[in-house]
Amino acid sequence: MKIALLSLMVAGWLAFPPAPVLAASGPPGHEHGGVTHELLGIPAPRGRGRVVKIQMNEYGYGVKSVTVKAGETIRFMITNNGILLHEFNINTAAEHAAHRPMMAMMMRHGMITPERVVSLTMTMPDGSKMTHVEPNSVLVEPGKSAEISWKFTKAGELQIGCNIPDHTESGMVAVLKVVRR
Repeated sequence: MKIALLSLMVAGWLAFPPAPVLAASGPPGHEHGGVTHELLGIPAPRGRGRVVKIQMNEYGYGVKSVTVKAGETIRFMITNNGILLHEFNINTAAEHAAHRPMMAMMMRHGMITPERVVSLTMTMPDGSKMTHVEPNSVLVEPGKSAEISWKFTKAGELQIGCNIPDHTESGMVAVLKVVRR
């Protein structure tokens, strides 16, 4: 994740170490102050910003697109009205695609089930730890709510996606447009 979520890829089982609460991982050369340029901003303190409510269900978000202004801090208030576990993840389309196999691995290894989070940390076969704790992503169990606060510092386009197996393929994706002031 630049998916800040947890990017493991690089020839097999390379896991980035657990990220601090206000950092996002990304490939070398793309980081600036701990956050990737591709995420068009930085994490904001929890509870700050203009509220944008997002409803989730099977298999979609209550919105197809969200538009915000560069320089604006947004407090995404996310509610899962469905019966399955869902993810709210702000990222590039490429990072979402790279992250989906990791989410499938989390499911196969029992870190998550179709309905709930069992653990946000898992020990990989090589002994490294894989975590799903990132400032631009949250897993939300059925009937629960969560929030992400993010300051968008530049214009561009991202996606809001759910990378749990088959959710994106079923249409659980929305466009996030960041426009110039």
